[in-house]
Amino acid sequence: MSDNIRVIMTPNIALPDLFLPLDSSEASLETLGGKALNLVKLVQGGFPVPKGFIIPTKVYWAYVAHNDLSKAIENALQAIDPSAPDDLAIASEEIQAQFSSGELPAGLTEVLEQAWRWLGSGPVAVRSSATAEDLPGLSFAGLQDTYLNILGAEALQQAVVKCWGSLWTARAIGYRQRNHISHQDLALAVVVQKMVASEVSGVLFTTNPVSGLRSETVIDATLGLGEALVSGQVEPDHYVVDTRKAVIRDKILGSKATIITPNPGGGVNTQQVDSSAEQALPDEVILELAKIGAEIELLLNSPQDIEWAWAGGELHILQSRPITSLFPLPAGMPIEPLKVCFSFAAVQGMLDPMTPLGRDAIAEIFASGARLFGMQVTRTSQTAIDVAGERLWVNITPVITNAIGRRILPVVFGMVEPSVRQAIENIWDDPRLQPGKAVFSHQGCLRIVRFLLPLVGNILLNLIAPRRRREYVIKHSEHVLGLMEARTESIQGDSWRNLDQRVDLLPDFALEQFPHTFLLFVSVVAAGMASWNALNMLAKRAEKETSGASPHMMHDLVLQVTRGMPNNPTTEMDLALWEMAKTIRRDPGSLDVFQNSTAVELATGYHAGALPPVTMQVVRKFLEQFGGRGLAEIDLGRTRWGDDPTYIFETLASYLEIDEESLAPDVVFARGADSAHVAIDQLTSAVRQTRCGWIKARLVRFFAGRARQLMGARESPKFFAVRMMWLVQRELLKSGSELTKTGDLDQPDDLFYLTLSELKSFAARVAVDWQALIFKRRTAYQREFARQQIPRLLLSDGRAYYEGVISETPVDDGLSGSPVSPGSVTGRVRVVLDPTQAGLQPGEILVCPGTDPSWTPLFLSAAGLVMEVGGMMTHGAVVAREYGLPAIVGVDRATTRLKTGQLIRIDGSSGGIAIIEEQ
Repeated sequence: MSDNIRVIMTPNIALPDLFLPLDSSEASLETLGGKALNLVKLVQGGFPVPKGFIIPTKVYWAYVAHNDLSKAIENALQAIDPSAPDDLAIASEEIQAQFSSGELPAGLTEVLEQAWRWLGSGPVAVRSSATAEDLPGLSFAGLQDTYLNILGAEALQQAVVKCWGSLWTARAIGYRQRNHISHQDLALAVVVQKMVASEVSGVLFTTNPVSGLRSETVIDATLGLGEALVSGQVEPDHYVVDTRKAVIRDKILGSKATIITPNPGGGVNTQQVDSSAEQALPDEVILELAKIGAEIELLLNSPQDIEWAWAGGELHILQSRPITSLFPLPAGMPIEPLKVCFSFAAVQGMLDPMTPLGRDAIAEIFASGARLFGMQVTRTSQTAIDVAGERLWVNITPVITNAIGRRILPVVFGMVEPSVRQAIENIWDDPRLQPGKAVFSHQGCLRIVRFLLPLVGNILLNLIAPRRRREYVIKHSEHVLGLMEARTESIQGDSWRNLDQRVDLLPDFALEQFPHTFLLFVSVVAAGMASWNALNMLAKRAEKETSGASPHMMHDLVLQVTRGMPNNPTTEMDLALWEMAKTIRRDPGSLDVFQNSTAVELATGYHAGALPPVTMQVVRKFLEQFGGRGLAEIDLGRTRWGDDPTYIFETLASYLEIDEESLAPDVVFARGADSAHVAIDQLTSAVRQTRCGWIKARLVRFFAGRARQLMGARESPKFFAVRMMWLVQRELLKSGSELTKTGDLDQPDDLFYLTLSELKSFAARVAVDWQALIFKRRTAYQREFARQQIPRLLLSDGRAYYEGVISETPVDDGLSGSPVSPGSVTGRVRVVLDPTQAGLQPGEILVCPGTDPSWTPLFLSAAGLVMEVGGMMTHGAVVAREYGLPAIVGVDRATTRLKTGQLIRIDGSSGGIAIIEEQ
């Protein structure tokens, strides 16, 4: 924008064209910021918003350019530590001093005065409106400044400049830094409105922000201006309204002792008066305000945090913003009937959002599994899974409202995700979730029998001949993958026809091959689990009959049986990595390259075929088998090691640093296998001393042998699925590359931001602005990475349960969780949020949100494992036991409550975590 700003010489008649009225049709986040954009929508919706105008972001940029502030901002922000208050304060002072000493571009002073006169030349409120506000799970409330009761054009000018400068307060800079929000391209608009001399003011939440209940409106009210409330200076009245019944459910009168009122000479006055006996708002106004709040929520399509004022018997809406602390519900899900969903992400140990195509692929697999029960559903008609927060949620309402399902559910979640089981206990007695009279309908019984008969038959066969049957199932899955790969070789035609055929790969094979393959995999896993559970039952009975046994001895022995477990593709992968490291260590040329190159350079060299022959050979062989693995691999849209092997080279480099033979992964694994056989001997000896001991001893040997033969195959279904996804992904990326060259896509992976049905329409060249849709989806997906907590359990009425496992015997000055791998170890904490940036040193205790197979190479150098999610049979727990790694899962907010460098002791038998020394 030019420094010479045109002025419309018609004061008191028209708003200068540089500014925008609050009913502007030229509204966008980039030009108005979040607060102003919502005010525009409210005005257009007919809500009582005080008259005003908006100084758009282009004026902020003009001020920054005119005073050459960009360089000052950049210099002040260089190398600041977001956790150091002094650094933040110094940077903020430097930037704000530059803003304060700047001058307005030529003509802007006159334009601003003209706009003020257009507004009536009276007192105004000046509010900031930033372009980066209210991301998922992050609230920017209070980070920028508001100035009330501003009198005169000169005071208005100063307030506007202060608002611009408040984009760079210490708390705003630190907040963005800590939450990895870029400072680049940030701008701030300013809202100028007629000042409302509030008799009563406050905030309204259209959803209860504590419980999450969508049917409750919560209102806090105080006397005078709302500044005392939003700044935390006053104890307000607190009203809770049942929105559906339009009744006030609860009222708590606060002291309202601090009252802020406008000063006739500008600014505000503060006085202290005990108003605890006075209800700030009459009941009829409370209900009217709740009704307005519900209408605003409907207009803005999300629960809202609304600031309001009451003056002269009229309500005024001052601003409205999303309640970012709430986890979103699936689109279109009604509050009633009540539905209960658990987090698919928590069970998978992968809390990241999923791409639209990745979610659709899982829905396709769910639908194919339903066919085993004779249910002819599709990925679009199935009701088992839904989407919220760019993540998948599994609807367990039909199970929890079924008499038999209610017996099975706690057992399943006790093994898979104990924190979900504990969360369910909070709603167990809800009348809306009680089972009906019928356990199962006649049709339901037939479906269950149709599934169970072949499953039980296969389980018996697996128990009779475990090795032969496991090999048969793996061979069958390889055959299916071979058929799919052969199908890809027949794809031919132009770019659009190729895409159409590639999109059909997953649905076609889901229909043709998945049900039978799924049944075989389930039977192997079920046979292994049945054997392990039988072993556990024998151990528990022996413990009751054996005197002098320690509290956890028999249970720990059963867990130790799973150490060094064979036939697990994930542990086989980790051991293959170690064999690669040994081969590279023996080759001088390869070792020299690793010692003098970064992982990125090694990955680049591999793709260019420029690494030493020995390295090229072993890495190529490894990626042929395991290249489909990667971080968040259950998502079809995520990058695989075969495409970017940087992490593989990082892991190899860390393995090359292991010099102590006793810490070598193959030695650790073999030692685990030896301890498993010792545990079997001890269990056998223990049960032999009980009644009918000789029979029980034989059963221990039988079930222990079956468990070790079959339980490793628990990871095989997922390994099959990710390899299948990699095959589909590679084919789609071929189409993506072709269409990027023709300009139909911006980049090859754009295809992952469309669903399977949309990809079919795209391939048919249906007239849709596909690039705009892809951009919108990609933005929503990337924004979800900012969300810091994911619920374990989500209800349709808005309630969300985030807590991890709550121990029945809390640890003093420590944490607790669910014990899943026995042993006690003391070590330094290493908090890791991304395995590709771990920095884990041998002997440290790995603390992370959750794990999938891409994390397990770290297990071989860690001394212990602590996870926020998981249960006895989730991935991280299974592999930790196999490696003999003490592990505790389901630890609430472990990655924020524990700090890198702390010395802690974890007990994988009791679930206790003791903090011995701070960092």
